[in-house]
Amino acid sequence: MSGRIAFVCPRFSEGATVGGAETLLKALAIRCAKAGRKVDFLTTCATNHYTWENSIPAGSKETDGMTVRFFPVNDDRDVSNFLRVQGAIDKRVKVGAEDEQVWIGNSVNSRALIEHLQKHAGDYDRIVMGPYLFGVVYFASKVAPEKTLMVPCLHDEAFAYLGIMNEMFNRVRGFMFNTHPEQALAQKLYGVPDSKCSVVGLGVESFDADPKAFAARRGIASPYVVYSGRREPLKGTPLLTAYVHAFRERTGRDVKIVFTGSGQIDAPAGMDEHIIDVGFVSEQEKHEAMAGAVAFIHPSVNESLGIVLLESWLARTPALVHAKSAVLRDQCLRSGAGLWFRRYPEFEEELSLLLDNPDQRRALGEAGRNFVQREYAWSAVESRLFAALDAL
Repeated sequence: MSGRIAFVCPRFSEGATVGGAETLLKALAIRCAKAGRKVDFLTTCATNHYTWENSIPAGSKETDGMTVRFFPVNDDRDVSNFLRVQGAIDKRVKVGAEDEQVWIGNSVNSRALIEHLQKHAGDYDRIVMGPYLFGVVYFASKVAPEKTLMVPCLHDEAFAYLGIMNEMFNRVRGFMFNTHPEQALAQKLYGVPDSKCSVVGLGVESFDADPKAFAARRGIASPYVVYSGRREPLKGTPLLTAYVHAFRERTGRDVKIVFTGSGQIDAPAGMDEHIIDVGFVSEQEKHEAMAGAVAFIHPSVNESLGIVLLESWLARTPALVHAKSAVLRDQCLRSGAGLWFRRYPEFEEELSLLLDNPDQRRALGEAGRNFVQREYAWSAVESRLFAALDAL
């Protein structure tokens, strides 16, 4: 059995520090600790994923049965050079090996964390790290690759096609993917063999939520759809507001959008009064918002799991997802709990279908709840997690 494990992640998910990858790595680490394995969680002193400034004192603390060690982000990053190369990569301009090193070298890095890992690598039976996109993970993967498992949270995006990513994926010992489409993408891009791959995912605690509570509390009299998470173009939220605006204009139906989470909401003129932004709310209120919605809409095309999608299904709410997300589409197909759209006409047809057919809406929601309770109960996820760790 793998007794002592180091988890490496750029941020520690706590308080307002949120993000799917951080939530995932922390949850897996806690489960290992609860199972009696000794866990060190190595992370940076940053909480803001835009500035990456050091906002937590360096040091360590005990929490959830594990030791969390905070290390400062390097303060000599060449941000202008980083942004220069990142801008080119974003536009899918081919950059050379030297510029790839400039980009990763000036990404989020922590020499102190890497030095700790180098000094103590022999103390750890396994090193688990992710997500793939950050400098601190790239350089950590070089320390003891023979005992390193990546939780890559891989997306089909420009950065995944870099030579340094191919190098890293072929260096480490194995992978714990979130979904089968994510594994398929890694195998397509990097040729990693089946023997190095396992699909683990994240456990989600089951809950019950009153579908009438949120609307009653917030004074909402109209049907609404819901989105939870970061609001930004990469998550597709401008597309969501544009599509709902078009739906209202074309059909004359009064449908609102409820947003939970953080970030600016970009919306067409005239949509503001039909957007209900509740920001960060308790888990209970988020689940109640999901339970009362006609649909949970996930317009992102770059996901490796979709935690909020799983939560919405536990709330018995069907999903509408973007068809270009192989992961979300596959989840809807496997669960029988969601529909997907490529363009606006499909979105209008599917949202109308859910609005007009409450029995079908309930059937989809129940199918989603059953799927999550079967595939993403912690008992199922832990079995896959420990098998992956111990098979290394």
